[in-house]
Amino acid sequence: MRKIIPLLLLVLVVSCKARQKVAAPQTVATTVSNETVSNIVSNHYAIKRDFKTAFFKADVDYTDPKQSLGLSADIRIKKDEIILVSVKMLGITMAKAIITPTQVRYYEKMNSKFFEGDYKTLSDWLGTELDFKKVQNMLIGQAMDDLSKGKYSVVTEENSPKLEELSNGNFAKAFVFDPNSFSLQRQEIRQQSPERKLLVNYSDYKSYSECVLPMQLIIFALQNNETTSIAISYKNAAFNEEMSFPYSVPSGYERININ
Repeated sequence: MRKIIPLLLLVLVVSCKARQKVAAPQTVATTVSNETVSNIVSNHYAIKRDFKTAFFKADVDYTDPKQSLGLSADIRIKKDEIILVSVKMLGITMAKAIITPTQVRYYEKMNSKFFEGDYKTLSDWLGTELDFKKVQNMLIGQAMDDLSKGKYSVVTEENSPKLEELSNGNFAKAFVFDPNSFSLQRQEIRQQSPERKLLVNYSDYKSYSECVLPMQLIIFALQNNETTSIAISYKNAAFNEEMSFPYSVPSGYERININ
């Protein structure tokens, strides 16, 4: 679980004040759906995400077996180029993460540490493939993988179409969609060895002229019978505004080295 935490930090993490805990969902896939893979994929990618920049203000509830934290966050996105996440408590910045297609950087104030590296280093450490596009897609409610390139079967889960990746490898992926809008309800990655799972649930979609955005998302990381969750509630969203992406590591911070 310790290796999953830096991944979650990239998408919003670190610092203090208790709030509610959220239980991980238990669902079962049943009968074969009438939808075809190509129909699901084409309809999902037809959802409007036509923006150049995005700015989100969010409330964040972080829960692991030892603590529950209530935070706020500012998320700035220049589509396909850069993402900056600033995590705050009582208006004070406690952590920042900035990512581009080639580099990952973050620092956290509690332990006065920072990380700088590429996706290969971080992916090898986490034990799962990570890149800029996956993080961006996760934040805006789009499938993390390019669904047009994978091979999937279709089942029905609680009346919703679900794509399950056809793979005999160490990872299994699945995507559950709203049966009417084909917006994403859940995406999940399961790793066989070591056994762990990442789930992202989406709800409360709101239609803007530039984008259809999930206003609620919950990230679950499960390993060793323990669950870490991050519940993100977007309070405000603005698109195509001019914005900067300020980032600098405070002096005296210790660099994290990943072997």
